[in-house]
This record gives sequence, C-alpha cells and structure tokens, in this order.
Amino acid sequence: MNLVIIKYNAGNIFSVDYALRRLGIRAEITDDHQKIKSADKVIFPGVGEASTTMQYLCEHGLDKLIPELRQPVLGICIGLQLMCRCSEEGNTPCLNIFDEEVVRFRPSDGIKVPHMGWNSLQNMQSQLFDNLPSNPYVYFVHSYYAATGSHTIATSDYPYPFSAALRRDNFYALQFHPEKSGDLGALILKNFIDKIG
Repeated sequence: MNLVIIKYNAGNIFSVDYALRRLGIRAEITDDHQKIKSADKVIFPGVGEASTTMQYLCEHGLDKLIPELRQPVLGICIGLQLMCRCSEEGNTPCLNIFDEEVVRFRPSDGIKVPHMGWNSLQNMQSQLFDNLPSNPYVYFVHSYYAATGSHTIATSDYPYPFSAALRRDNFYALQFHPEKSGDLGALILKNFIDKIG
C-alpha cells in the first residue's frame, strides 16, 4: 500500500502519521505532485485557518491537484472544510469538491465556540464506519462546520445537526479527529485503508 499524507502549512499532520504507525501502517508525508498522484490512497489532514491555508495550497498548485485525484482521498478537520465550496472564515473560496458552505458556530445559540470534546455520530452511511457501535463518540475541535446536505454520510449535533463526515465519489472527509478518538478512531482509519477503494 502506497499511502501519502499531503504536506502543507497545517498543524496536526504528524499526529495522523503517528496514529497510522500505531496500526502498523507507513505513510509518506509529501507535497510532491507526482508522489501524490501515484499513491494508492491519500490523506489530507490538518488544523489551521482557512484563508492562509488555501493561499498556501494555491501557491503550491495543490488547489488544482487535489480535486483531480482519482484514488481514495480522506480529508480530516480543516481538510474537510477546504474540500467544500467556500468557508466563512476569511470569506475563502475552497476546493469545491463538496458543494457545501462552511460557516461558524454562533455563540448566540447558547454554545461554546469552538466545539471541543467528545460527541456522538449519527446516521452513519459508509464502510468507513463498519464495525462501529451505534452512536459512537469521537473527538472534535472546530469553530466552523458544514451543514448537512446531499454528500453527508454522518452527522453530529451542536446543538443542531451538522456534517460530521462527507463523501463524493472517491473523496471522503471527517470533521472530527480519528487520530484523537481512541480505538474507534483507529478503526475508522483502518477501514479507510482496508475497505475503501
């Protein structure tokens, strides 16, 4: 298995690599276009701010490369948000893989922002979630979210439903952090490696 993690100016990339290593899976962290295109599977993780991160992707041609990938691709956290059409954070045009707008949670709704901590998944509709219990708890850290729509394959509530996971064709994305979600998060990563293709 030739697995690549896309290297760019986002945090938390190495945490995903460590989580994969715990599963006995080796990935190459790279921004080399040819290596990314030739990989069997690609992971696009990270934490960061939308506008500066998209600027980096554009400067390195990754904004054109990522939507053209044909192998399975898994976005995580800001990876999900950047795969959407646009983000309210910095009024940022994004990769437009998912036709969703990313918007900010509103403290006026009586919630703390960011949404941080353990929350449950509902309405799971993908092999990514094979062998998970009903309503499993996973770890979130985010201030922005994508609403539910035609590409939603799992939801969570804070306090209203939002997309915890998205899928379109070969592109999958998780708003939560599987690498911080214990054994269940490890199982989701393993499902992506073993079952998605």
